[in-house]
Amino acid sequence: MQTEKASKLTRIAVFYDGNYFLHVSNYYNYSHERRSRISISGLHEFIRSQVAEEEETDFRLCQIVDAHYFRGRLNAHEASQRGNQLFYDRLFDDILMSEGVVTHYLPVKNFQGSRQEKGIDVWLALETFELCILKQFDVVVLITADGDYVPLIRKLNTLGTRVMVLSWDFEYYNDEGEKMVTRTSQDLLAEVSYPVAMHEMIDTKLKKNETLVLNLFVKQSARVLNGNGAFATTTGANFNRFPAGEEEEIDSDDYKISTIRSLKNGYGFINYPPNNLFFHYTSLNDVDFNELQVDDEVKFRIGKNAEGKDIAVDVHLLSN
Repeated sequence: MQTEKASKLTRIAVFYDGNYFLHVSNYYNYSHERRSRISISGLHEFIRSQVAEEEETDFRLCQIVDAHYFRGRLNAHEASQRGNQLFYDRLFDDILMSEGVVTHYLPVKNFQGSRQEKGIDVWLALETFELCILKQFDVVVLITADGDYVPLIRKLNTLGTRVMVLSWDFEYYNDEGEKMVTRTSQDLLAEVSYPVAMHEMIDTKLKKNETLVLNLFVKQSARVLNGNGAFATTTGANFNRFPAGEEEEIDSDDYKISTIRSLKNGYGFINYPPNNLFFHYTSLNDVDFNELQVDDEVKFRIGKNAEGKDIAVDVHLLSN
């Protein structure tokens, strides 16, 4: 019986909650000491290895036969108003395509003054269940933290499909100095066959310089900057140039020039009287946040955040 299992192909399907994946990748790029985004190709290699270990079979017999990415996206008109957003959306599509990942997008809609994804979680669940019935995957890997997917997992269990969830738990501080906590639903983890605590595994194995975990992150030489400071070789462009819940309001089309006063985890301040102007990494153009230094000269426009306070937007690094 063991010999038969060891010689049989294990068919893996990967389903991405795109917003969650981007959130995790931003954390590693801006808050974690690794300072690098997650590589999709490296993640797929890791998944195959982890499934092989859990299923007690050969790595070569564990193949990702389906991969799907779900996320809300700005419509063409809104994206065209945000610099090169259309280009970077297409660039990210090319990256996913090169890794065999099928994209599923719904337009981000305005709800009570903020942009929100509507229907993505339902679409992901329905598509996953339908494909599992049609293609009879051996293992489904979910990249999500949402307890709303518990009914999906229970349905997959009835089909005899083993479910692996890649989970990340971490903390960081937002631009107002408040501690933000990301936790995976314990109800979700309790239902799956193979729960994988990625944050623990990454921190432990990075210290040992294990190749499989090192490859989870895009290499320095492979980084391709896009206009929002995201690395196109991994998770691609940021789909919203402002943090969720904030709307960009530009007071003027005129650019201002000043220098960076301070830099924190994913945000900073620009010298501009009478007060210093806050800026977020999603407002950067043509440069990655991690490459900025205090006293760098930048040009920017003045916008307002959700509270009506002046902030710097559309920030460009000027050549020294």
